[in-house]
Amino acid sequence: MTAGTPAATRLADLFEYGLDAPICLTWELTYACNLSCDHCLSSSGRRDPRELSTAEAKAVIDELEAMQVFYVNIGGGEPTVRPDFWELLDYATAHHVGVKFSTNGVRITPEAARRLAANDYVDVQVSLDGATAEVNDALRGPGSYDTAARAMRHLADAGVRGFKLSVVCTRHNIPQLDAFKAIADEHGAQLRLTRLRPSGRGADVWDELHPAPGQQRELYDWLLAHGDRVLTGDSFFHLSAYGEALPGLNLCGAGRVVCLIDPVGDVYACPFAIHDEFLAGNVREPGGFTGVWRESELFRGLREPQTGGACAACGFHDSCKGGCMAAKFFTGLPLDGPDPECVQGHGEALLAGRSADRSGLPRPRADHSRRAAPPRRGPVPVKLTRRADLDRPPVSACEENPLAGLRLP
Repeated sequence: MTAGTPAATRLADLFEYGLDAPICLTWELTYACNLSCDHCLSSSGRRDPRELSTAEAKAVIDELEAMQVFYVNIGGGEPTVRPDFWELLDYATAHHVGVKFSTNGVRITPEAARRLAANDYVDVQVSLDGATAEVNDALRGPGSYDTAARAMRHLADAGVRGFKLSVVCTRHNIPQLDAFKAIADEHGAQLRLTRLRPSGRGADVWDELHPAPGQQRELYDWLLAHGDRVLTGDSFFHLSAYGEALPGLNLCGAGRVVCLIDPVGDVYACPFAIHDEFLAGNVREPGGFTGVWRESELFRGLREPQTGGACAACGFHDSCKGGCMAAKFFTGLPLDGPDPECVQGHGEALLAGRSADRSGLPRPRADHSRRAAPPRRGPVPVKLTRRADLDRPPVSACEENPLAGLRLP
């Protein structure tokens, strides 16, 4: 706990005032990615030449070890396309920092799966947003379903048990919840459901993709029935306003117990809010990550008691806590107002009042997409073959192409 934290009877109450170190944090190692998913939270695609070097990344891991951070969620982009990915993974686990990493599966070969099976401090999350290729590939790109399925087979065959099948819930895959659970069970995996946020490229498709009100209730009922066997990462605490709290902390942990480090070392309060409004500092600054976490004015403000704003008068505020900060921000709603997916309907009227062209809505701080055109319905599929030397550095220090150095058939 931070100094001056008042006495509280519930663990969640203590977390609202922040901790001396995050319980976990999300670290996007690179913006490079072989896919171009419509709903990508970080608008990934091209590598940023300013991304942290191997030495700088190891220095961050040293800080996390000293702070006794339990684990780090590594993402991107596609983290496995970074040449030093395995080196950093091994360095983190050797320094008592557990690693969870998300992948689309493109580099999960049988050899990689066996390597992961031998490390007890690594957890893998394979991303799949449709229980069928038709639903998944419309969002993530042609061939992405087969890539993920192949990765899961390799992990299962290598004896990796309990890896995660990670699904972002949309109005197209809510009817497939049972099918997702069956796929996870088939591979000895655990299903992990997360909320679609209007962040990154997701801001362009959120209106057409986020679950409809009736589907929100369907999801809530399904989670109540399967919550002890399905992970959510506190994505759906706004649904608790239906009446019964879902498993988890059921609060926004931004700047309190979680945060994000992006590929160039910028630290944001929330993994879903890559915007100047939520930028707390940079790990390259004097004091490093520790200084940002403990001294940032932004984080200090987030750890102050919250009044609830316009939601305070709602009888369900204690359950949903006003919902998701990032979802409100990128849909143009006030941060002290209702969640855009408020199950009591309070967000719908505010959403209806926005301009038809959505002009004036906040945009992500940077766009690393490999396309400049409006959202497409899927990237051009590229079949990758194994590189002769996976540890080979990029073609040049400024090479931004995530496929650099790979041999195409």
